[in-house]
Amino acid sequence: MNYKDLCQQIIKLVGGKDNIINVVHCVTRLRFTLNDQSLANIEKIKELKEVIDVIANEAVFQVVIGPQVMDVYKELSQLLGKTKEKTQTSKTTIWRSILDLMSESMSPILQPLMAAGMLAGVLSILSLTGIISTESSTYTIIDSLRNAIFFFLPVFMTMSCAKKLNANPYLAVALAVTLLSTGINGVEGLDFFGIPLLTITYSNSFFPIILAVWLMGYVDQFLSKIIPQSITYFFKPVLVLLICLPVTLLVFGPMGTWLGDGINFVCQFLMNTIGNWIVVALYAALQPFLIMMGAANFVMPVLMNFLTTQGYDPIFLVGSLISDAAVGGALLGYFLRARNSEQRQLFGTTAFSAFMNITEPAVYGVFVKFRRPFIAVMIGGGLGGMFAGIMGVKGYSFAGLVSLTAWIGDGDYNNFYFAVIAVIIAIVASAIAAYFLNIPEQENEEKKNISVKSQDIHSPVQGNVMSLNQVKDKVFSSEALGKGIAIIPDEDIIYAPISGEIVTLFPTHHAIGIKTDNGIEVLIHIGIDTVELEGKYFESFIKQGEYVQMGQKLISFNRQKIKEKGYDDTVVMIVTNSDNYLEVIPSQEKNVTYEETCLTVVLA
Repeated sequence: MNYKDLCQQIIKLVGGKDNIINVVHCVTRLRFTLNDQSLANIEKIKELKEVIDVIANEAVFQVVIGPQVMDVYKELSQLLGKTKEKTQTSKTTIWRSILDLMSESMSPILQPLMAAGMLAGVLSILSLTGIISTESSTYTIIDSLRNAIFFFLPVFMTMSCAKKLNANPYLAVALAVTLLSTGINGVEGLDFFGIPLLTITYSNSFFPIILAVWLMGYVDQFLSKIIPQSITYFFKPVLVLLICLPVTLLVFGPMGTWLGDGINFVCQFLMNTIGNWIVVALYAALQPFLIMMGAANFVMPVLMNFLTTQGYDPIFLVGSLISDAAVGGALLGYFLRARNSEQRQLFGTTAFSAFMNITEPAVYGVFVKFRRPFIAVMIGGGLGGMFAGIMGVKGYSFAGLVSLTAWIGDGDYNNFYFAVIAVIIAIVASAIAAYFLNIPEQENEEKKNISVKSQDIHSPVQGNVMSLNQVKDKVFSSEALGKGIAIIPDEDIIYAPISGEIVTLFPTHHAIGIKTDNGIEVLIHIGIDTVELEGKYFESFIKQGEYVQMGQKLISFNRQKIKEKGYDDTVVMIVTNSDNYLEVIPSQEKNVTYEETCLTVVLA
């Protein structure tokens, strides 16, 4: 999919290249740092077909795209070029600058941290089942990968925030690995020219390296002004390192340690005073609101400080796990309550995404429209979080519902059991709450009338439904051409499953391509390898370029003759531009007619 047009429109609507200081991405959204947010036309951006929502406040400007955000980001980066590295010229608050730095620096390193969580879960399963012994070298090698991600966290942070702080990323990494070397990291009795150094374990804190990279950016600029151009290449790098290393050891190391200790003290005070269970319950109940406001990443500095100093997080990883479970539970309740097949498909697919720890489709696609699921999540998340807080559940890594075994930690099976119970409480309580809160009919009608967020596609033929992966053709079954559905026909007529233009009509009449007014591209393929029949047994009622209405006759074919010739008569229907949309959901019905929905395309 080419996202060039979308990216050009986004650049124009946020105020042009000159207004963009920096842009990064997370799992579902683009995070912009703008010179002047007032130049951005938020409403126009929201109207773009591929955009789910825009989150804009004093701290953030985010464009929610969906799972395809990485592809959009790549195109956007190419269009922006070096514009991303410009320095901010407008006035901004220190608070916003800190939030921007933390948000943009944390997002890129979530993938290795999530990988570490998944590895922990895999190792736990392998050791529990006896496939791999914890004493084996195989276990040690895999576990070393997991441990290395956390040990070298300051290096990841350095790479992530170097450009934001105008520092050379390679020199910044050189400084980070120096601090983590065996000669400095955690070594006692060191001094620098006779000045004693505090014993600091730099692998347990990322604040010193962030301060060091911040200084490096200014030192680099200063040296560029005073060193002659002819010798800059040789002397500037070594001078940058020789200036920044002592300052980090003497000043930033102690400052970062004190800052981390201060955060720990405040959190421990709150947990000991008002109760850890209250903090976890509140976060689990309110996380969807933080996601909606684009503020979920602002807890990352505290979370990362917990992980690096204590080896576990007692609040946010636990609360996030339970909140995601509650979101999935609320949608499950709506799924059980819904009687409309379109709604059941929407609730079912967004529930599955939530259980896979991606809750943005649920929050923006369901919660914002129906509102009541927020209440269900607050109930389920609050109860699950309360239980987890009382039982002292700890989060050892970024492990979600798909890798719950990672919550075993270092043989802490009670932690795992309590985490599972908390998740079950959250799912059941939020599902029950959502079921009895019901689906607001009025808001449901508003959803249909105000904006088209999903599109139904009818069956092109009457017959028995089968999953696409059961089709005896790898191109279709692998979804290489897109997501869709297959039907074993009971009749010999293909009807238009949706209104649109016939953009493709093969000369053999065995395949038809339709493009709707809102850009959905549907391919109907009659039979497997039936192109070899060269048009025999097929008759077309339409022409390429013609606009057809849903239910209109398109093609007739002779099923009996096709099967007598040894060909499979399965009718395959695919949305060939599936990657453009949030989800393409096949019908769960076993039998369909051409008047019934068999695919639902979730636009946003």
